[in-house]
Amino acid sequence: MVKTNHINYIKKLQTFIALLLLCIVLSLLSDKFFTVENSLNILRQTAVNICVATGMTVVILTAGIDLSVGSVLALCGAIAAGLLKNGIALKWSDTFIGFTVLGVVLAGIVIGYIIGLFNGFVITKFKVPPFVATLAMLTIARGLTMLYTHGQPISNLGSKFDYIGEGSFIGLPVPVWIAAIVVLFTIFLMRKTKLGRYVYAIGGNETAARFSGINIPKITMIVYAFAGACAGIAGLIVTARLDSAQPNAGTSYELDAIAAVVIGGTSLNGGRGTILGTVIGAVIIGVLNNGLVLLNVSPFWQEVVKGSVILLAVIVDKLGHPKD
Repeated sequence: MVKTNHINYIKKLQTFIALLLLCIVLSLLSDKFFTVENSLNILRQTAVNICVATGMTVVILTAGIDLSVGSVLALCGAIAAGLLKNGIALKWSDTFIGFTVLGVVLAGIVIGYIIGLFNGFVITKFKVPPFVATLAMLTIARGLTMLYTHGQPISNLGSKFDYIGEGSFIGLPVPVWIAAIVVLFTIFLMRKTKLGRYVYAIGGNETAARFSGINIPKITMIVYAFAGACAGIAGLIVTARLDSAQPNAGTSYELDAIAAVVIGGTSLNGGRGTILGTVIGAVIIGVLNNGLVLLNVSPFWQEVVKGSVILLAVIVDKLGHPKD
């Protein structure tokens, strides 16, 4: 019994152990890796993926998927930048509406929430598979971003807005604090509220959840809306960090988010996984990306390595839970 408990404990820590081993190996291979400056840089870069992956985790726990988060990130960032710099001109009344930094932050999050809510509505109302519905939204949101920006960056957003992406508070980058708030809030939702229990129930056995009285369409819409809001937050960070809303921002971010979720131990079949595991998974992705750059590995090989790590994580998960 003691031996079994010990093995189970090791399994729970396997992602964290993998992170430690990766850090040790990279520290030995590059003397630039284990420095305060590089560590803060990794945290700053990883914060965006943590925000996106946190929302993605909640969706995947219901056995869903959201491929639109990268494009939603770009659209939210672009609209926030446009509102901050240009405001809204009402031509029919010669009225101009300006926006504060707080105003555009709220706008970015709300826009992401609404897009996610729409994804959930399409999935539940018309029974469209999540993969198809969110793949369509990926294209729609990217097209809207191009239309809104005319394919050009929206730059020079001001130091107050840039602080969101480049500032520091008590020695840590502001994006890290934002990601921490998102993570802690989500952990609270998943552990302490009915919503969290319903999410796990739906992912574990949707039929049983339905018979137990859970409003599956409502919960589904909420989780996709939440994922959209998380993408909106990430979009604000990316835009502030670059001091520019780039039309192609967020490309392939959905893949990094899914990678973090899978590496963190969440089952793609739903019903099993943790937010903390996803955070560790996101850090592993960030450390791996950073380490490969420091080692001057070709960007093409970086993609090969990242894909191999994801595949390995899925295989290990399947071997550990063959009944899924």
